[in-house]
Amino acid sequence: MKIVSRHFEEYEIGETRTTLGRTITEADVVLHAGQTGDFYPHHIDAEWVKTQPFGRRIAHGTLILSVGVGMTAGDINPLAFSYGYDRIRFVRPVHIGDTITVTATIAAKRDDPKRPAQGFVDEEVAVTNQHGDVVLVLTHVYSIERAEVADVADS
Repeated sequence: MKIVSRHFEEYEIGETRTTLGRTITEADVVLHAGQTGDFYPHHIDAEWVKTQPFGRRIAHGTLILSVGVGMTAGDINPLAFSYGYDRIRFVRPVHIGDTITVTATIAAKRDDPKRPAQGFVDEEVAVTNQHGDVVLVLTHVYSIERAEVADVADS
């Protein structure tokens, strides 16, 4: 990882980045179940789930959300902070052994009405499996320092 200081004004609508893949393992699913207390049989009971429509265990949606967002956190920007996530949708199941890849695209920029020294940047995040099927989508909202404010503070 490297530190990359980028101000609000430096983000361009349409700017895209794509991660390398990461395979979801049984250890990921078991650890996530233990951390969250979500032992729903769709995630942990290999025999029971054979009787269900998906036929095999499904990774927790919150696991894929966490891993997918984490995969986009390559560079550290000390001027930007995660403000939250909007419109999270679990589009398709992810199974143990599936490999996910993430594409993140800057979709919108807007003023922060409460903090004029900041602006919001919306990043549309799409997680796909090894077949190219979208499995999860969300909007990651960042609060990012404006350059004009930094320039005034430096003078």
